[in-house]
Amino acid sequence: MSRPGTVLVVDGANVVGSRPDGWWKDRPGAARRLHERLLVADTTYDEIVLVLEGAAKAGVRAGRDAHVRTVHAPRDGDSTIVAEVRAAAGRGSRVTLVSADRMLRARSGAELAMSPSWLLDQL
Repeated sequence: MSRPGTVLVVDGANVVGSRPDGWWKDRPGAARRLHERLLVADTTYDEIVLVLEGAAKAGVRAGRDAHVRTVHAPRDGDSTIVAEVRAAAGRGSRVTLVSADRMLRARSGAELAMSPSWLLDQL
Protein backbone atom coordinates (compact mmCIF):
# COMPACT_ATOMS: atom_id res chain seq x y z
CA MET A 1 0.00 0.00 0.00
CA SER A 2 1.61 3.24 -1.03
CA ARG A 3 -1.03 5.79 0.01
CA PRO A 4 -1.84 6.89 3.55
CA GLY A 5 -4.80 5.19 5.17
CA THR A 6 -5.51 2.99 8.13
CA VAL A 7 -3.32 -0.02 8.76
CA LEU A 8 -3.78 -2.82 11.27
CA VAL A 9 -0.53 -4.65 12.07
CA VAL A 10 -1.17 -8.05 13.65
CA ASP A 11 1.39 -9.90 15.78
CA GLY A 12 0.35 -13.31 14.49
CA ALA A 13 2.17 -15.37 17.13
CA ASN A 14 0.75 -13.26 19.93
CA VAL A 15 -2.83 -13.42 18.66
CA VAL A 16 -2.75 -17.16 17.92
CA GLY A 17 -1.11 -17.83 21.30
CA SER A 18 -3.69 -15.84 23.24
CA ARG A 19 -6.25 -18.66 23.31
CA PRO A 20 -5.42 -22.21 24.41
CA ASP A 21 -7.18 -23.97 21.53
CA GLY A 22 -4.43 -26.44 20.64
CA TRP A 23 -2.58 -24.07 18.27
CA TRP A 24 0.79 -25.44 19.45
CA LYS A 25 0.01 -28.79 17.81
CA ASP A 26 -0.33 -27.17 14.37
CA ARG A 27 1.25 -23.72 14.15
CA PRO A 28 0.91 -23.48 10.34
CA GLY A 29 -2.77 -24.44 10.58
CA ALA A 30 -3.38 -21.88 13.33
CA ALA A 31 -1.75 -19.16 11.20
CA ARG A 32 -3.86 -20.19 8.19
CA ARG A 33 -7.08 -20.02 10.24
CA LEU A 34 -6.19 -16.53 11.51
CA HIS A 35 -5.39 -15.40 7.96
CA GLU A 36 -8.71 -16.75 6.69
CA ARG A 37 -10.60 -14.93 9.45
CA LEU A 38 -8.79 -11.67 8.64
CA LEU A 39 -9.67 -12.03 4.96
CA VAL A 40 -13.41 -12.14 5.63
CA ALA A 41 -13.47 -9.76 8.61
CA ASP A 42 -15.60 -6.66 8.25
CA THR A 43 -13.14 -4.02 9.45
CA THR A 44 -12.61 -0.35 8.76
CA TYR A 45 -8.91 -0.82 7.98
CA ASP A 46 -7.57 -0.20 4.48
CA GLU A 47 -4.84 -2.78 4.99
CA ILE A 48 -4.17 -5.56 7.48
CA VAL A 49 -0.56 -6.69 7.87
CA LEU A 50 -0.20 -10.15 9.38
CA VAL A 51 3.33 -10.82 10.63
CA LEU A 52 4.26 -14.49 10.99
CA GLU A 53 7.40 -16.09 12.36
CA GLY A 54 8.86 -19.55 12.79
CA ALA A 55 6.80 -22.61 11.86
CA ALA A 56 3.65 -20.49 11.39
CA LYS A 57 5.13 -19.14 8.14
CA ALA A 58 4.43 -22.50 6.48
CA GLY A 59 0.69 -21.91 6.89
CA VAL A 60 0.34 -18.77 4.77
CA ARG A 61 2.42 -17.63 1.84
CA ALA A 62 4.00 -14.19 2.06
CA GLY A 63 2.29 -11.55 -0.03
CA ARG A 64 -1.05 -9.87 -0.54
CA ASP A 65 -4.50 -11.45 -0.54
CA ALA A 66 -7.09 -8.69 -1.05
CA HIS A 67 -6.60 -6.24 1.85
CA VAL A 68 -4.45 -8.63 3.92
CA ARG A 69 -0.68 -8.63 3.41
CA THR A 70 1.24 -11.44 5.06
CA VAL A 71 4.85 -10.78 6.01
CA HIS A 72 7.28 -13.55 7.00
CA ALA A 73 9.71 -12.38 9.66
CA PRO A 74 13.25 -13.35 8.62
CA ARG A 75 14.35 -13.66 12.25
CA ASP A 76 12.32 -12.44 15.20
CA GLY A 77 8.79 -11.26 14.70
CA ASP A 78 9.17 -8.20 16.93
CA SER A 79 11.75 -6.49 14.70
CA THR A 80 9.60 -7.12 11.63
CA ILE A 81 6.51 -5.78 13.41
CA VAL A 82 8.33 -2.60 14.42
CA ALA A 83 9.58 -2.15 10.84
CA GLU A 84 6.06 -2.62 9.42
CA VAL A 85 4.52 -0.16 11.88
CA ARG A 86 7.19 2.45 11.19
CA ALA A 87 6.96 2.00 7.41
CA ALA A 88 3.18 2.48 7.44
CA ALA A 89 3.45 5.49 9.75
CA GLY A 90 6.17 6.90 7.49
CA ARG A 91 3.69 6.81 4.61
CA GLY A 92 1.31 8.86 6.71
CA SER A 93 -0.99 5.97 7.64
CA ARG A 94 -2.75 5.71 10.99
CA VAL A 95 -1.42 2.48 12.48
CA THR A 96 -3.00 0.18 15.05
CA LEU A 97 -0.92 -2.68 16.44
CA VAL A 98 -2.52 -5.83 17.83
CA SER A 99 -0.28 -7.43 20.44
CA ALA A 100 -0.36 -8.17 24.16
CA ASP A 101 3.40 -7.52 24.37
CA ARG A 102 3.62 -4.17 26.17
CA MET A 103 7.29 -3.67 25.37
CA LEU A 104 6.63 -4.27 21.67
CA ARG A 105 3.64 -1.93 21.73
CA ALA A 106 5.76 0.83 23.26
CA ARG A 107 8.75 0.21 20.98
CA SER A 108 6.70 0.11 17.78
CA GLY A 109 5.46 3.68 17.94
CA ALA A 110 1.99 2.63 16.73
CA GLU A 111 -0.64 5.31 17.13
CA LEU A 112 -2.95 2.83 18.85
CA ALA A 113 -2.38 -0.60 20.40
CA MET A 114 -5.08 -3.19 20.98
CA SER A 115 -5.08 -6.61 22.62
CA PRO A 116 -5.43 -9.95 20.85
CA SER A 117 -8.81 -10.45 22.52
CA TRP A 118 -10.02 -7.17 20.97
CA LEU A 119 -9.11 -8.46 17.51
CA LEU A 120 -10.57 -11.91 18.06
CA ASP A 121 -13.81 -10.31 19.24
CA GLN A 122 -13.91 -8.39 15.91
CA LEU A 123 -13.52 -11.57 13.92
